[in-house]
Amino acid sequence: VFLCLVLTSLIISACVAQPAAQPAAQPAAEPAASGDTQAAAAPASAEKPVIKLAVNPWTGSALNVAVAKIILEEKLGYTVERIDIDEFGQFPALATGDLHATLEVWPSGHAEDKKNYIDEQKVVEDGGPLGITGGIGWYVPSYVVQEHPELATWEGFKNADLAKLFATAETGDKGQFLQGDPSWVYFDADIIKNLGLELQVVQAGSEDAVKAAVDAAYSRKEPVLFYFWTPHVIHAKYEMTRVKLPDYSEECAAKATSGGVDCDYPPDVLYKAFWTGLKDAAPEAYNMLKKMSYSEKDQVSMIGEVELNSKSVDDAARAWVDANEAVWSGWVK
Repeated sequence: VFLCLVLTSLIISACVAQPAAQPAAQPAAEPAASGDTQAAAAPASAEKPVIKLAVNPWTGSALNVAVAKIILEEKLGYTVERIDIDEFGQFPALATGDLHATLEVWPSGHAEDKKNYIDEQKVVEDGGPLGITGGIGWYVPSYVVQEHPELATWEGFKNADLAKLFATAETGDKGQFLQGDPSWVYFDADIIKNLGLELQVVQAGSEDAVKAAVDAAYSRKEPVLFYFWTPHVIHAKYEMTRVKLPDYSEECAAKATSGGVDCDYPPDVLYKAFWTGLKDAAPEAYNMLKKMSYSEKDQVSMIGEVELNSKSVDDAARAWVDANEAVWSGWVK
């Protein structure tokens, strides 16, 4: 009887339904970062990669990236990482995918990079025009040219007495030619040597340092000769004269690698450049950055907020985005 009871118990236990296996617990979705007050406009996606954008050492570049960051994060749900990098280092980083996009390439200084990385190796993609044509040149205060009209052209700087007006303790008898960040593209030393000018290059170290030197010179009505560019709000702040150099030509540009440049900088149609894997890795980000384009007026208005009104780069970009939906809305369609 005892054996029968045991057997009966075992049979009943085997017939009782067992609970189904439970799936692994899923992590709860993380709340949006407290600082991203408008990020709810875009659907969150844990699968979207972090987009790494190059910030070069000038204000316009930082503003381009700040604008792109707002749109990518708040309208498309990406996270953006800003990478501070010089304009030469960015091409190898784009080639390997360590960097995903740079938004303001000045082609006059990157003919070899375009040839090597974009045209031949095809490991970097031309991302299309930013919408702005830049111009690099030599500048002096207009009050200097009013007093010495010869200094409106390069020939005036062949005159040792006139060039000496720009001399400093560092340059001795030669006039100072002031450059900015050492990582920028320059042909000034070659131009000075090849044209036989009585000048010596001195690097201020940054855009801000050049502007500080220019501010100081204007405050004292002193001569200063410096490398600068358009578009930039400094042209609204001061009356400046661009020194006339020999006209740019393709033949002159071809001598860059041998140190033979003896002409002006060319007009620069600014363009964007992408890691070639971006289109597949982040198609929405790729399409938005490809379409991103605005005018010189748009960029200069933001630069003015930063340079003249002491706004942060992020605040200036935010104000532009808030006021210009008609421009950027087309980037996300």
